[in-house]
Amino acid sequence: MTRYIAPLLFGLIGAGILISLGSWQLRRLEWKQAVLAEIDTRISAPAEPLPRMISRDEQRYQPVALQGEILPGEIRVLVSQKQVGAGYRIISPFRVEGVADGPRLLLLDRGFTADANKDAARSTGPVTVTGNLHWPDDRNSSTPENDLKANIWFARDIGAMAEVLQTEPLLVVAREIDPADPTIQPLPVSASGIPNDHLQYAITWFSLAVVWLIMTGYYIRRQSKTGKA
Repeated sequence: MTRYIAPLLFGLIGAGILISLGSWQLRRLEWKQAVLAEIDTRISAPAEPLPRMISRDEQRYQPVALQGEILPGEIRVLVSQKQVGAGYRIISPFRVEGVADGPRLLLLDRGFTADANKDAARSTGPVTVTGNLHWPDDRNSSTPENDLKANIWFARDIGAMAEVLQTEPLLVVAREIDPADPTIQPLPVSASGIPNDHLQYAITWFSLAVVWLIMTGYYIRRQSKTGKA
C-alpha cells in the first residue's frame, strides 16, 4: 500500500491546486459582473455637464446631452458588424453650443456606415446628441498604422484624430442623434464589448482537475495490476 501513497498525494495535491484556480476564477467572475453592472449603470445615468478638466478614470462613460453643429469633414475607422460586414465608424468634428465657457469643438463618433456608403454625402448642421464620453482601447501591438492619405484608420486614436480635425482630444460616442443621418447607425458605448471569460476559465480548471483525478486513478490501478502480476 505504501507505494500508492506518493501517486495518490500527487494526484490529490494537483487536483486541489486546479480546483483552487477554478474557484479563484469564480470569484473573479463575481467581481467582473459587479464591475460590468456598475459600468452599465454609469452609461445609462442622467446626463452630466461637459467637463473642462479631463480625467479619464472619473469621466469614462460619462453620459452627456449636447446641442451643437456637426461640421464638414470626417475620419473613417475600419470596423465590421455582424450580418453586415465591413464598414466604418464615422468621426466628425462637433461644435457644442450652450456650454458655460463658450462653444467647444469635440470629436463625435456618429456610428457605423457600411462600406457601400463610405463615400455617401453626410448630413451636417444643427443636431441634438445624447451619448457618452469614451477613451477607447482600439489599438494593440498588431494594429496597423492608420492610412491618413486614404482616410482609413484602424483605431480611434483620439490625439491624432483631434489633430486632423482640429478639435479638443475629447470623444463623444453617440447613442442618438436628432435629426439622424440615414446612412449611419449609432454604435453606443456598451459593457457588452468588455471581455468576461472567467466562467470559461473556471470550467477549464475544474475539467482539468477531473482529468487529473481520472489519470491518477488510472495510474494507481495500473500499478496495482502490475503488483499482482
